Amino acid sequence: MNSFALHAGSMFDGFSLSGPSTVYVSGDRIVRVDRTGALPTDGSQVIDLGRSACLMPGLIDTHVHLAFDAGPDPVTSLASASVSELLVHMRAAARSALLAGVTTVRDLGDPGYLSLTLVEEMSGHPELGPEILAAGPPLTTQGGHCHFFGGEVEGAEALRAAVRERHTRGCAVIKIMASGGHMTPDSVAPHASQYGLADLRVVVDEAHRLGLPVAAHAHGIQAIRDAVEAGVDSLEHVSFLSADGIAPDPDLIDTIVRKGTFVSLTLGLDPAVDLQMSEAKAEFVHALWDIYISLHKYGANVVIGSDAGIGPVKPHNVLPHGVADLARLGVAPLDALISMTSSAARLCRVEGRKGRITAGADADILVVSGNPADDPAAILDVQAVFRAGIRVR
Repeated sequence: MNSFALHAGSMFDGFSLSGPSTVYVSGDRIVRVDRTGALPTDGSQVIDLGRSACLMPGLIDTHVHLAFDAGPDPVTSLASASVSELLVHMRAAARSALLAGVTTVRDLGDPGYLSLTLVEEMSGHPELGPEILAAGPPLTTQGGHCHFFGGEVEGAEALRAAVRERHTRGCAVIKIMASGGHMTPDSVAPHASQYGLADLRVVVDEAHRLGLPVAAHAHGIQAIRDAVEAGVDSLEHVSFLSADGIAPDPDLIDTIVRKGTFVSLTLGLDPAVDLQMSEAKAEFVHALWDIYISLHKYGANVVIGSDAGIGPVKPHNVLPHGVADLARLGVAPLDALISMTSSAARLCRVEGRKGRITAGADADILVVSGNPADDPAAILDVQAVFRAGIRVR
């Protein structure tokens, strides 16, 4: 069994920052954490990463699409690719995320449960990619948003059956398109609801009965309101759209905070890609950021779902750039790190095993240079990545 000790000048354990620390790993688990700063004296193999290094839990991206190629037209690319071609791309996408320090991802939509194929492939080879928490084809209405994934379903009994099928197949989360979206032009408008409160309750009740969380794609105000009332675990995008534009609803924000619903903010952009926006698009983005600022300000449970794969600015290694985005929203860097680690683990129901450095947790460890609690850019200076105790970078 592979055993070693990692020593570095500082450590963020998923909750707080401490000074020189040593993390002991045996096999795929962390077995001990020493915060005294002392080097091992028990003969352990020591990997001394240096005084400037910071140990962190591997990052968790709460919203990705491994089947999308991050190209200019990912939907067309998806439709034209064979299953074998999609799997080749998805393996590369997963590996790209892992090398950036993203050791767990929630895949919230793919065709034919292909993410579960990767889960099976990687079960004995964790070094190939992050742990994948797959949703399979998202639940959507006939011709609805992302219907091309194959998850069209309507009616209470059919919705219950669809949830049960995903549970039986081994999915870790249920994804439902509560509203329309931007990538399916022939479906309802993004602000319009696709499912009403009664249908959302059916899905939530059945998923929770089976022990699965529910992630609701929700741009529209009414869709957000219904999803929160139905008891979903996370709101994806949460854009507060109406037919008249985008604007926060203070009462609804208060309800989100009071009920403890997670908000998975769509953040993280590749700065190397020239993001050309029309004036109208720029206004939309600024309004959306105001929404996100309000959600954070009033105490919502914030995590980051990059939506990796949906375009050139969203490659599958983009999540770490979300820390800088949160900083621009006024979120302290330490809180941003928590949102990508321990808070995300709580949402994904892998708390204790992921998103923290503690005895018994998975040995998914990111090592960066500098102090990410002071400087958000430090998270981009990756020194090493360990997945299940195996060094992959």
